[in-house]
Amino acid sequence: MNKIKFTTPREAVKVIKSGDHVHLSSVASAPQVLIKAMCDRGLNGELKNVHVHHLHTEGPAPYAAAELEGVFQLDSFFVGGNVRKVTQSGYADYIPVFLSETQKLYRGGYLPCDVAMIQVCPPDKHGYVSLGTSVDATLAAVECAHTVIAVINKYVPRAFGDAFIHASQIDMFVEDDTPLEEAHFSVPDQIETAIGKNCAELIEDGACLQMGIGAIPNAVLAQLGGHKDLGIHTEMFADGVLPLVESGVINGANKVIDKGKMVSTFLMGSQKVYDFIDNNPGVAMMDVGYTNDPFIIARNPKVTAINSALQVDLTGQICADSLGKTFYSGVGGQVDFIYGASRSEGGKAILAMPSVTNKGLSKIAPTLNDGAGVVTTRAHVHWFVTEYGAVNLYGKSMQERARAIISVAHPDHREALDKAAFERWGAHHTYICTKCGC
Repeated sequence: MNKIKFTTPREAVKVIKSGDHVHLSSVASAPQVLIKAMCDRGLNGELKNVHVHHLHTEGPAPYAAAELEGVFQLDSFFVGGNVRKVTQSGYADYIPVFLSETQKLYRGGYLPCDVAMIQVCPPDKHGYVSLGTSVDATLAAVECAHTVIAVINKYVPRAFGDAFIHASQIDMFVEDDTPLEEAHFSVPDQIETAIGKNCAELIEDGACLQMGIGAIPNAVLAQLGGHKDLGIHTEMFADGVLPLVESGVINGANKVIDKGKMVSTFLMGSQKVYDFIDNNPGVAMMDVGYTNDPFIIARNPKVTAINSALQVDLTGQICADSLGKTFYSGVGGQVDFIYGASRSEGGKAILAMPSVTNKGLSKIAPTLNDGAGVVTTRAHVHWFVTEYGAVNLYGKSMQERARAIISVAHPDHREALDKAAFERWGAHHTYICTKCGC
């Protein structure tokens, strides 16, 4: 192919006009050099009412700052830590959407995409670049955008799968070799380790795993060293899978589709993870419409999906995106994988969380807090896990569910929860002794 001609970040972002909708590639691959140049234009009074869209991103998010209100409007598909406070204060906003359908927002014309700003690896001899760690809805944005600006960065891994796009699909190129943002997770504490053990006991040899973000997934993975023939079909993975790949525990041998391959749509971890997927044909970075389609997920046997929650009520309703009226994260891929796992032959859908908050308040409540949103319905929920055990709610009546959920609540809160259940259902609700469980 012809030699790529680079421009400066400031020249590239001049294509953005007031009123435009701009998509940013996600997580580790947020194009920070273009973000800074775009925000500089905003600070100089050159732009107003520019709509910014993305999934979770790592690193700075200056376009969401209060001082740029009226210049940029962030409508994210997930409330990440870097935009949580500004979203909660109203300077930014959130679009609730299943992760599987984020790509549909662009492809279906529900959201315009005037400019897509992405990061890619250097082109190969055939002119192809890779989206690396962020395929998700970014591929759809590239397909639908009027203008695509790409940062060519040597630190972006050359990932396989749907990650490849031809350089001819890109309108402007900027060069920047800043290392990708890394995410480091804390070592699981005693409670998280107990939850990890309880989840691991539900995982069978040959299972195909999906896990979310954080210490609990890492705690689960740490317990799987004695398992065999595990597979990965997930929305994301991090460092916790690497030892299991190296030891041969994760090999994808039991998968029906994408046999032998680890399938994901974005990554969030350390440089070790980014190096792991570089030129690795054993990893397929796929469009989020593929990874998170429940009917595709269900084609593999023994799909075991482990997701977290912020609060659960006594009927099994799961709140995972807000603390009462305050948005904290997003719908994400929880429902996609809970439903997909439940349709899989031998699959298990698991919701796992600590029984109490850091302040000792019960995360199991008689009813969800005022304003809390139901992400996963009581009809979707199967396994529910805390540090005190695992219970299967599927097929259980409301009163049976309440008894099961209370049995894995923190002992300090079981009596109050049982009282609430008695007040709701009357004498039909069987009292659970908080001392012996009789």
